[in-house]
Amino acid sequence: MLLEDQRFLHEDLERLEQGISDRVLEAPKHIRDRLNRDHQISGFLHRIQQQSKRLLDIYNDTEGLRSKEIQSISTGDPFDEFYKQLNEIKDFHRRYPNEPVENLERVYKRKAPGEGESATAEIDHMFTGEEAYGLYLDMTRLHEEYLNLPGVQSRRVTYLQYLNIFDHFTPPQCPIKRSEKTTDQYFSYVGNVAEYLEGFLRRTRPLDDLDKVFASFEQEFEKAWEAKGVPGWGAETQAVGPTAPVTEGTGEGIWCPDCEKEFKNENVYKSHLSGKKHIKAAESRKVNANGTINGETTGRSSTKPSASSTAKNLKERAIAEREWRIRKYASTMETVRSDTRVNIERRQGLTERERQQELDELFAESAEPSMRPSGTADDDSDSSGDEKIYNPLKLPLAWDGKPIPYWLYKLHGLGVEFNCEICGNFVYMGRRAFDKHFNEARHIYGLKCLGITNTTLFREITNIEDALKLWDKIARDKKKEKTGGENVVQMEDAEGNVMPEKVYYDLQKQGLL
Repeated sequence: MLLEDQRFLHEDLERLEQGISDRVLEAPKHIRDRLNRDHQISGFLHRIQQQSKRLLDIYNDTEGLRSKEIQSISTGDPFDEFYKQLNEIKDFHRRYPNEPVENLERVYKRKAPGEGESATAEIDHMFTGEEAYGLYLDMTRLHEEYLNLPGVQSRRVTYLQYLNIFDHFTPPQCPIKRSEKTTDQYFSYVGNVAEYLEGFLRRTRPLDDLDKVFASFEQEFEKAWEAKGVPGWGAETQAVGPTAPVTEGTGEGIWCPDCEKEFKNENVYKSHLSGKKHIKAAESRKVNANGTINGETTGRSSTKPSASSTAKNLKERAIAEREWRIRKYASTMETVRSDTRVNIERRQGLTERERQQELDELFAESAEPSMRPSGTADDDSDSSGDEKIYNPLKLPLAWDGKPIPYWLYKLHGLGVEFNCEICGNFVYMGRRAFDKHFNEARHIYGLKCLGITNTTLFREITNIEDALKLWDKIARDKKKEKTGGENVVQMEDAEGNVMPEKVYYDLQKQGLL
C-alpha cells in the first residue's frame, strides 16, 4: 500500500511544518525553555529530512511497485481491489490487536502543563549543574586530567588559570614537551577536551549547521598541516652549541633548547649548563639528531623503522588535529568562556549553602509555572501576584532580581545618604559608593567646571564653596612660594661661600664665620 504510505508521509510533513511554525512564534524567557524549543525544532527538521527521503524513494519507484499498485486500482473492478486491501488491514489488526495508532495531530502539538511528562525533561538531563543550561562551561574533570599529565604534575594550576590556557599548546603557556605529547595519556586528554567542547556546542546550538562549521575546521587543518603551519608541530630546527637563542618562549629571557626552558637571568642559565639534568637532555638530543642524520644520509633502510616512523607521524597528526579543533572550538565560545571565569570568581565568595540555594532556584525557576493547574480564573491573578517582588524596605536588588538580605544592607551602610553638591546634589547610598565616586567621571567633571584641575587634593570635599576656598588657598601658596624664592637675599662670607641672609647671620652669631 505505497499510495497510503505516500499520503501518510505528506501529512506527516505538513504536521511537522505546522509544529515548527508554532514553536518559532514562541518567545520563552527562561533559557531552559528556549533550549527545549530549539531542540524540538531540530528534531522536527531531522525527521523532515528522513520522511522526505522516504517520499522521494517512493516517487522514484526504482522497483516499479508504485506503478503496479496504480495499475491494479485503475484497471479491473475497483471494488475487488478495495475489499482485497480491506481484508489485508483486518488481517493485520487481527494478528496485532494491541498495535498503537499514531495520532499525527497530537504527536507534534505542544504539550500543555500537566499532560504527562515534563516538556523540559530532556534538557534537565542534558546539562550539569555547573553548566546552568549552557551558560557556563564545566571542565573540572578535564582540569584534573590536565594536572596528571607528564610535565604538569609539578605545577599548581588552578581551575581559573586552566580556563585561560586549556587551548594553548605551545610554550610558555603549555609546559608539555613535544616528546611528551605522543603519550597515550595526552592523546586521551586532548580527545576528551575536543569531545566535550563539540558536545557543548551541539547541546547549546541545536539549530546551527555545526557539521558545516566542523568540516571547515578540518579543511583549514589539512591546509595548515601540509604547509607545516600548525603551531607546535612544525619542522624541528634545533641549534647546536651553548649559545641559546632569545627568540623562544616569551622572548624576554634566555631559552635553553636542550631543556626547553626559559631563564630570566643569564647567570642562572650559565650555572645550569653544568647540571646533570641539562647534560642528560643535551646527550639525548644529540643522539636523536645523529640518528636522524644517519637515517637520511645512509642508503640502508629497513621495514621496521619505516613502519614505526609512519605510525609516529600518524599519531602526531591525530594529536595536532585535536589540538586544532580545541583552538577553533574555544574561539567560537569565547563569550561563554569569559562568563565562566566571572561566575567562578563570584561563586568563590559564596558559602556552600548559598551555592546550593542558587542551583535550586535555577532549576525551579521555570518548573513552577508548569506545576500550576490550568483552566481556573484565578491563574492570572496568582501569576501576577507571584511575579511582583515583595520589598517593603526598598532594599537594593541583587544580581538575581531579588532584594539583598537586610543584614548585608546594614553591613555596607546602604541606608546612609551622602550628598555631593559638586556632582549636582547627587545622593550616594552607602560609604563605599561615596568613596568610590571621587574617582568617577561625574565628580571630576564637576571640579573641572569650577576651574579646578588638580582633583587628587579635593577628596572628601563635596561643597562648592569649600572647594573654591581650598583652590584659592593652593593658588596663593604657590604664588607666595614662587615670589619668595625669587626675593631671597644671598650673602657671601670671607671664603667666598654663598648662603641665604638668615643662615649667614645665624652662623655669625655662633662665631663660625
